[in-house]
Amino acid sequence: MLNPPKTRTKSDLRPVAGALRWVVAALAASLLASTAAASTPKEGGPAPQFQVTTLDGRTITSDQLRGKVVLIHFWATWCPPCREEMPALDRFYRQHRAEGLEVIAVSVEDAADIGKVRDFAARFAFPVALTGASQIDGFGRLWVLPLSFLIDRHQILRKSNWTGADPIDDASLNKVVLPLLEEK
Repeated sequence: MLNPPKTRTKSDLRPVAGALRWVVAALAASLLASTAAASTPKEGGPAPQFQVTTLDGRTITSDQLRGKVVLIHFWATWCPPCREEMPALDRFYRQHRAEGLEVIAVSVEDAADIGKVRDFAARFAFPVALTGASQIDGFGRLWVLPLSFLIDRHQILRKSNWTGADPIDDASLNKVVLPLLEEK
């Protein structure tokens, strides 16, 4: 004799629903990670083209900086690790700009916050821009701050996704950037 199928209740489906949510979350995380990785420029390849308009109104393009070592640093005034890295960047820039170093700090803040950005950046010698006044799409999604990219004299990306996990300080700048300045 055949038994009729059992009618399922909500409590019977909870383990299935939990597992399904986990699978969907895992797939979404995987897709997000692969999208971020796919859009991030690769070290050893051509550096992305860019154009920024600095807070003082100058336009700087990647083509203008050919032959220089360029460090593009994405930051925000509300980001404590960003604020901590800026003095080291400024010291290094002041010491090595005559050797062909260019540092460009690009704040991810809105134009409405330009006063805060100006006030904080006033003490630094390198140019500062806002993302809204920049063409920086080639650097991918800016998903973590601080975030820096290092470009050599031949416009090859030498360091991609230099983040707060590997902070910029005097020692790391000497180790990573100084050898590029010595290359001709």
